Amino acid sequence: MTATRSEYCVIACAEAWRDAGEVLASPMGLIPSVGARLARLTFSPDLLLTDGEALLVRPDGTPEGWLPYRQHLALVTGGRRHVMMGASQIDRYGNQNISCIGDWARPKRQLLGVRGAPVNTLNNPTSYWVPRHSRRVFVEKVDMVCGVGYDHAAGARFHRIPRVVSDLGVFDFDTPDRSMRLASLHPGVTVEQVREATGFDLAIPDEVPYTREPTPGELELIREVLDPAGARAREVGS
Repeated sequence: MTATRSEYCVIACAEAWRDAGEVLASPMGLIPSVGARLARLTFSPDLLLTDGEALLVRPDGTPEGWLPYRQHLALVTGGRRHVMMGASQIDRYGNQNISCIGDWARPKRQLLGVRGAPVNTLNNPTSYWVPRHSRRVFVEKVDMVCGVGYDHAAGARFHRIPRVVSDLGVFDFDTPDRSMRLASLHPGVTVEQVREATGFDLAIPDEVPYTREPTPGELELIREVLDPAGARAREVGS
């Protein structure tokens, strides 16, 4: 079975929770949600999933426990949650913006607002999912810091950005100055494509691997159990 680009993105998101143990996964968006549930069904069986309100749930959405708000906050502020958020802008050090485009006093575009991004990024690991990789998103400097990057996180005990996944590849911050690095390319994507779509100079290794291929069992779970309607293809083209 040949995997589509969207299925490589699901795998790349799922890998963010590999061997995570009993950690609360908080994926935001369709593909991260499919990825988290796939991780729970395969290589991270102790992963905790939530309905976003008051319950712990199984990958099929059926309840398996109660998660009162006080306990949820304890997980959030104690480094025991790994959230995967979106980003309207993200820069070389992992600063994320979901609030506004332009000067915050007179923005050109008003977006979601800061919301929980500072708490997320300073208190538990935070990864990002960007379905359309472009220079409008991957910018030299974000217009407003909502999610905190490595250059603003001094003293934050649980701050960590494990990965950024886009429709072109996977990125991390495994560099001496904690700037963004190209970790893998999705099949069919070139290094030059990534460079052209990024508004800052990425760290690029001499040898860039491809994002790992889904196993037949993982593809079966994605296509027949987790997303049989194929909604993932609407978020990322084939």
